[in-house]
Amino acid sequence: MSETRKDLAALTCVPCRGGTPPLEVLRVNELMKAVPGWTLKKDVVDKIERMYKFKNFKKAMKFVNKVAEIANEQDHHPDILIHWNEVTLTFWTHAINGLYDNDFIMAAKVDEVLDQQS
Repeated sequence: MSETRKDLAALTCVPCRGGTPPLEVLRVNELMKAVPGWTLKKDVVDKIERMYKFKNFKKAMKFVNKVAEIANEQDHHPDILIHWNEVTLTFWTHAINGLYDNDFIMAAKVDEVLDQQS
């Protein structure tokens, strides 16, 4: 069964320990379909990334603060790049140097925040 964004957003991140293998390519590709707008960044470590644009800096920071709340609740934190009205979020699981379900759960939760602010 393929997850939808809503399915993923309803989940809770589960701590991932070193020694757990990153997700297989087929699973990553399947999960990417549930979080449209996110890009798979293949490098030394696979990551997912998305850039959001806002009307101004204040709205961008409101979004970042909400993302920070969710990240703390889920204990899974993104890299955040802020450039005035643009916010780029990058997720990957540091403990395993790759992608894990938690990265996609957080991507879905973040996208729901954006929907709520619109």
